[in-house]
Amino acid sequence: MSLPLLSRLVLATIFVFAGIWHFLHPATYLAIMPPQLPQPLTLVYVSGAFEVLGGLGLLPARTRRWAGWGLLALLVAVFPANVYMALIHEKLGIPGWVAWGRLPLQLPLMWWVWRASRHR
Repeated sequence: MSLPLLSRLVLATIFVFAGIWHFLHPATYLAIMPPQLPQPLTLVYVSGAFEVLGGLGLLPARTRRWAGWGLLALLVAVFPANVYMALIHEKLGIPGWVAWGRLPLQLPLMWWVWRASRHR
């Protein structure tokens, strides 16, 4: 198995399982939803659906590029929830280094999505 294929399979699996988790445990995501956003439960389900679709879309060459762009847009769209989680990390019982440390990790994740969606 080539490295690009393995990388794409791992990334697709991460997004599919993360998306499914939105439906199985929405309270996890509701807790980090900024209160200014309307319809938080709907947003949790929509983001979960797009994670599943994006992850699956990385697999066939025909949909890979579109899935990559969609996942990049999704990562940008959910970034405010990640910032909010960092701001309220004590309330959530999350160590500050974890909550704040994951914010810069979004950049390598975005790079990974971009790379995985470019290879045929």
